[in-house]
Amino acid sequence: MKSVIVVGSGIWGSSLALRLAETGWQVTLVEQHRPGHVRQASAGETRLLRCSHGDDDWYARLAWQAREGWLRLGERAGEDLYVESGMLWFARKPDGWEHASAQVLKNLDIECEVLDPADGRRFFPDFRGDDLSFLLWEPNAGVLRARRATQVTAALAQAAGVRLVRARAVPVAGDEAPYGCAVEIEGEIHHADRVVWACGGWLPELFDGLPITVTKQDTLHFAAPPQWSLPETPAWVDHGASAYGHGDVDGVGMKATSDAEGPPYEPEHGPRVVDPGSVEQARGYLRRRFPSLAELPVLFTQVCQYALTPDAEWLLAEVSPGVWVLGGDSGHGFKHGPAWAGYVAGVLDGAYEPEPRFGDHPRTPSRGLRTSGQTW
Repeated sequence: MKSVIVVGSGIWGSSLALRLAETGWQVTLVEQHRPGHVRQASAGETRLLRCSHGDDDWYARLAWQAREGWLRLGERAGEDLYVESGMLWFARKPDGWEHASAQVLKNLDIECEVLDPADGRRFFPDFRGDDLSFLLWEPNAGVLRARRATQVTAALAQAAGVRLVRARAVPVAGDEAPYGCAVEIEGEIHHADRVVWACGGWLPELFDGLPITVTKQDTLHFAAPPQWSLPETPAWVDHGASAYGHGDVDGVGMKATSDAEGPPYEPEHGPRVVDPGSVEQARGYLRRRFPSLAELPVLFTQVCQYALTPDAEWLLAEVSPGVWVLGGDSGHGFKHGPAWAGYVAGVLDGAYEPEPRFGDHPRTPSRGLRTSGQTW
């Protein structure tokens, strides 16, 4: 039986541990805190699930596969991890990112529809779209209960035989790793056939030179009236303004927040308080797009982080024989969890080499997969 140590129990690490255990691997999952702890990028209350990725069809196909994976995972857990509310994209240009997304989705037979901006009033109690060229409607998109999904995935992994170890791990190399792959866990050396470091924002401090920058991302939820809830209102993204949100889920309020890159951040000890400027920025967007919501009180806030690569492509690279780094989700990785785990498992099994796009190589700055990089 092949063995693997996966370090990090965010959604990528937990999903991979579950997949490998179910395909016959002996799996140890190491986490210094707990699955779903608030420092994880995976521990935001919600994350969007959408297939639109501009002109990139690889991620679009993977997101569609992941949607099926999340539905099956929810059935196994006996709870709704995914709210399929649909999603509207607010397109500012007739031939921009949303236009490219629509063409890819149609080519992949993933349902979508191009609508007039005036149709926004069909979906929201209050809507202003006079600055938009069109709306792109994804009926099979929606919102994941992210923190809960992470906890459920880790629990299913343990039920499948994964051994969860609560401890801090650090890499081991050279003479201290005489065979296989090694990890130092609380001062003791452990060996396995493969080691996967899926540590999110902690990866840059463990491995020098990775193309990953960690940023602070403030998320905001507002005390909106009951009609602004899921699935009654859809999720929404304004790609050109780096803004996104969705209706209330589980009483934490309507989410309206920024996808623009925040300041540098240290995930273990960084401040967990949102900046006042983030609140004003969100109110400014609400005032422009949903005017009746501009003065809503803030109900709930969270500080998350992005582990960003310059081109927003993920990182899956073998840094030494049998030792892999898995990270750089760049703010668009959570939704892909179940399907991405299957892909990574195939790489570890030797079924295929990873796509060159995921290599540990110099990256050209680009934000097309995640955000325009503009501010509100």
